Amino acid sequence: MQTPLINKILRASVVVLLFYSDCAKGQIAIQFVKERERSINSYVDPFVGTDGFGHTYPGASMPFGMVQLSPDTRTSGWENCSGYHTSNPTILGFSHTHLSGTGAADYGDILFMPNGSLQLEPGDESNPQGGYRSAFKHESEQAIPGYYKVFLDDYGIQAELTASTRAAMHRYKYNRNDSNYVILDLKHGISDVPVSCSIKIEGPDAVSGYRRSSGWAKDHIVFFYAEFSSPFSSGGVRIDSSASDLKEGQGRFAKAWFRFDGEKIIQLRIGISTVSVENAKLNLQTEIPDWDFQKVRYKAAVAWEKELSRIIITGDDEDAKSVFYTALYHCMLSPNIMSDVNGQYRGMDGKIHTMEKGNMYTVFSLWDTFRALHPLFTIIDPDRAQDFVRALLQKSKENGLLPVWELASNETGCMIGYHSVPVIADAFAKGLRDFDTTYALEAMQKSAMQDQLGLKYYKERGYVPGDLENESVSRTLEYAYDDWCIAAMGAGMGNEKVYSTFSKRANNYQNVYDRSTGFMRGKKNGNWTEPFDPFEVSGMYTEANAWQYTFFAPHDIPGLMHLMGGPAAFAVRLDSLFSTSQHISGRSQPDISGMIGQYAHGNEPSHNMAYLYMFTPERYKTAEIVRKLMNKMYSINRDGLSGNEDCGQMSAWYVLSAIGLYPVCPGTDYYIYGSPLFSKVEIHPGNGKTCTITAESNSGKNIYPAEVLLNGKTTHSYVRNSTLLDGGNLTFKMSSKPLVPAFETPEPLWHYPVTPVPYLQSGPKAFTDSCRVAIEHIDKDATLYYAVSTDSLKMGAKMYTQPFYLKQSCTVSTFAVSKGKDSSYTDEATFIRIPYNRSVLYTTPYSHLYTAGGTGGLVDGIRGEPGVFGNWQGFQGSDMKVTVDLGGERQVSAISTGFLQQYPSWIWVPVRVKYEVSMDGKTFMTVYDKPVEVDEKEEGSFIKNILAEGLHETAKYVRVTAYNRSVCPDWHPGAGEPAWIFADEIEIY
Repeated sequence: MQTPLINKILRASVVVLLFYSDCAKGQIAIQFVKERERSINSYVDPFVGTDGFGHTYPGASMPFGMVQLSPDTRTSGWENCSGYHTSNPTILGFSHTHLSGTGAADYGDILFMPNGSLQLEPGDESNPQGGYRSAFKHESEQAIPGYYKVFLDDYGIQAELTASTRAAMHRYKYNRNDSNYVILDLKHGISDVPVSCSIKIEGPDAVSGYRRSSGWAKDHIVFFYAEFSSPFSSGGVRIDSSASDLKEGQGRFAKAWFRFDGEKIIQLRIGISTVSVENAKLNLQTEIPDWDFQKVRYKAAVAWEKELSRIIITGDDEDAKSVFYTALYHCMLSPNIMSDVNGQYRGMDGKIHTMEKGNMYTVFSLWDTFRALHPLFTIIDPDRAQDFVRALLQKSKENGLLPVWELASNETGCMIGYHSVPVIADAFAKGLRDFDTTYALEAMQKSAMQDQLGLKYYKERGYVPGDLENESVSRTLEYAYDDWCIAAMGAGMGNEKVYSTFSKRANNYQNVYDRSTGFMRGKKNGNWTEPFDPFEVSGMYTEANAWQYTFFAPHDIPGLMHLMGGPAAFAVRLDSLFSTSQHISGRSQPDISGMIGQYAHGNEPSHNMAYLYMFTPERYKTAEIVRKLMNKMYSINRDGLSGNEDCGQMSAWYVLSAIGLYPVCPGTDYYIYGSPLFSKVEIHPGNGKTCTITAESNSGKNIYPAEVLLNGKTTHSYVRNSTLLDGGNLTFKMSSKPLVPAFETPEPLWHYPVTPVPYLQSGPKAFTDSCRVAIEHIDKDATLYYAVSTDSLKMGAKMYTQPFYLKQSCTVSTFAVSKGKDSSYTDEATFIRIPYNRSVLYTTPYSHLYTAGGTGGLVDGIRGEPGVFGNWQGFQGSDMKVTVDLGGERQVSAISTGFLQQYPSWIWVPVRVKYEVSMDGKTFMTVYDKPVEVDEKEEGSFIKNILAEGLHETAKYVRVTAYNRSVCPDWHPGAGEPAWIFADEIEIY
């Protein structure tokens, strides 16, 4: 394994490599090196994040390049989402598309592999020589920006890779003179499935084709055109199970082989495109017109040196510089350019389009990157930041809605919110408006006015109910923030209607704050969810628990502090966040990592929380926590990231924090001060001006800003984006003492006063005799109103004064009015009176994560809905075996149970279901026992009702046994993991 010392030696060698060229090739690269003692590229280590949970790849790419040419070491497993992981002992080959740091796997298109024999199957890790893969040693690897090298032990081949923006170049050095081979495998991909592939041998030295696949991106196509530096002596194409001597063919699986007799050095250059083979060839001929591998490599080095030079840092800690520039490098790997050299690209509508201005991009991991990555670009590369906005707006025109998580012109639907909105609003707030702002505001509103993913309830009730939509608390909080961004942009454009409408919605975060516990908490049927454990990772939150989402209201920090008792009390709550136990209960969530207390730096919801101290009397604690995070969560080792890189967000946090700034609320034009890591930082945004940030007396002990000067004058606790772009000078006077300087925090963001929604304290949704209902409110001075409606009667609203009892099935509606504020949304809860008392006895217990309301959840008359987990009972890795006590002797003519299946979740319809009846609860008679027939690969979410009818039984008890498949099958993304059974409702007639 590569050690830090070896890394330093390799980084130092980059400077030598830049000079190792003739004058024509190296002149531009040399001029960068001459300006400083050491090239910036030499500080970058692309292996950082390839171990642990970083999910990065080490291969060759240009800044924001279409091509990511990198080795693949495995095609499955969560730790292998990028295709490469340090723990894997073999290399399958070198493919041309990869994702940087995502928590889901895809890509790995167009794999080439040099070897010493004709083998078209990859083999396995235990016997690499049984296929075309090869063992390798990390000591033989080298990676610098735009270049990768490795020695393939099984074949004695040295492979080198480099890339331009839309094309790539391979160089293979064989150690023998007899026949050598290169394999092309289009079946290969990272966790996706080929749908259609084509290969055509164009002549004695060229091959073309495409790979179309379905995975995370449901419809992904890559065309390619490749040439070899020497004619191959023979070659062939295999389609599916055909012979391997075809010259061309099309099918689901396609592979090819090329034999070279006596050639010791074989070079390959390849262009790719989403449009056509012709465009792939055009990309190649435009960007790599000849066979000079060194020139391509040098151009890549020059491009990286130029981009990384947007921030120049000065300091004595060389390791910190390496962490910094490696982070900045990771920030520039995506989004990826998608348009060809002629501007064409395949759009989200499947049609071919041409960009009128700038490039089209793909890989928008917006739930992650809106927080810091996109704000970083508004400082260091405002032109590209606007390019990204134009790309998002164009995708909206093609797809009908702004992207949520776009991949290869596919909407993956991954994660929550509509976070194109803050990216657009952030650029607008900072004066970057070279896009159609009118259309942008319309598109933002359109995303917010949908009915999907809980938005229908959010618009009607002011929050997302946990029994009607998954991850309801997180959705409510992030929708509220996105809505504030729409309001802010509406205000900036003078649109009062948009401002007032979405300012009101921006207050909705208050509707899930439970003052009795001090946490953001889910609601079901108008009640707070029970039981409640703030440490539990449950279906109410997105990759988090209550601790990690309670502090998310970046647009209204004063309002959030007020809910928690004011700035001082808010600081105490932050102390608890960072100091409480690291224990996490509930479902397994590997994304929750990098823990300090309940703060999880390895996942994005926590990322702005250290900076929230700057709004309290204990501002100095921001410096303490930020320095601790920079030192503890990042390093120059392969496992140097505390969580997924997430397309640059994890690194963008470090880059911004290291220069002393952070965007607590994207959509505003300011950055909060932190604790700068370097003595001097120069920011070059590309407009000819330089912003200089100086930290006087900075050291490992002097971490506290005692004073900050802006252009020589004492400033607030923040700086505006325009100051940075105009070349302002910030001077931090650092101290070893935790002083509390007289900083002023940003002016409170405009706030539209709205009364929060009331909540109920009632019995269960289903009852037999009566149900007590009490109505509560966070504001004790609020006036509460309610109405009760049945099938035959609708009562008008009246003031609530005391608890009341329900005697029949009905709907209770409630709202609140506070002085000086708009009235609240109207919430509603439904209650069902069931005809007789019945109970459920559990032989196998249900999961506390999915309870359907408790022990009566399977027989309460409330049916679970597809895709919404709140009303389902879950059984993980075990059979479901329950007995329904009918409360007396009853005639049974039919039994039915509903089961959920959802792909790609781990929820399966049982493989077999058995129904039994009994009079004494001890001796049971089987009345139904059959396997369940269902398409286990059917995508999406559906319910399978297992019905036994035509029965003529007298019983006091009914037993239901549903047999679990135990684990997810090998072909499933959760292969080998415990399978779930979700059940609801058991109906007995």
